[in-house]
Amino acid sequence: MLNHKNIFRIKKMGKGKYEEIGSLSERRSLAFFTLGLIAAQVIGIIMIILVGSWLGNYRGGYGWDVSKVFNYHPLFMTIGMIFLYGDAMLVYRAFRQTTKLYVKILHGIIQVAVFVFAAVALKAAFDSHNKAPKPIPNMYSLHSWVGLAAVILFGMQWVCGFVSFLFPKLSDGLRRMYLPHHKFWGVAIFGLCVAAALMGITEKAFFSLPNGQYSTLPGEGVLINFFGSFVVIFGVLVIYLVTKTDFARPADPIN
Repeated sequence: MLNHKNIFRIKKMGKGKYEEIGSLSERRSLAFFTLGLIAAQVIGIIMIILVGSWLGNYRGGYGWDVSKVFNYHPLFMTIGMIFLYGDAMLVYRAFRQTTKLYVKILHGIIQVAVFVFAAVALKAAFDSHNKAPKPIPNMYSLHSWVGLAAVILFGMQWVCGFVSFLFPKLSDGLRRMYLPHHKFWGVAIFGLCVAAALMGITEKAFFSLPNGQYSTLPGEGVLINFFGSFVVIFGVLVIYLVTKTDFARPADPIN
């Protein structure tokens, strides 16, 4: 016998919209997800403001000359590989009443923006090393290894997702088989991005505040620590929202 409290249906409303009809517990779960989503956006925006303020107020601001070009690296990586990447994963659950094809396209477009930000950020980092009066070695730190690995894996993930789910699009059976792996690697790569960011923040803090200044926690050090803390909070919130089964998008009546 079916329990009416556990029934969840979707009613077509036209123009790619669907109305959710569910139990009280399901509506509460959706409300909780919405609060978490809003919190993630607010925290993400604060995170970007913090990194922008740090680099603008303490590290000389922004420009394409060699003395300032590096500042685009942490700024654009934060915007792209953390904030936009997190939002790209959240769109499936945020736009739960929108036809899945449209959400797929939005997901792919945001990921393209992520890749553009990451590419510019990488160029800024390499230019700041290679064009310095005394060139700095590239790819020697753990931050650079993990960060570049995350970008490469992200690019591979995007290509595999595009081929599998958008064009030319695999068969239903192959898509069902690949989907759990796609979801896992999406979250795993996002976790790598957060880890790389924290390594980079710490590395930059020690380089920017030499002679033990960081241990005295000056104003710049406090700002750096708050920025890193918001990166962690944003990352944890996103992973929670995209992995909790109660927040999953209902099964679509169309593919």
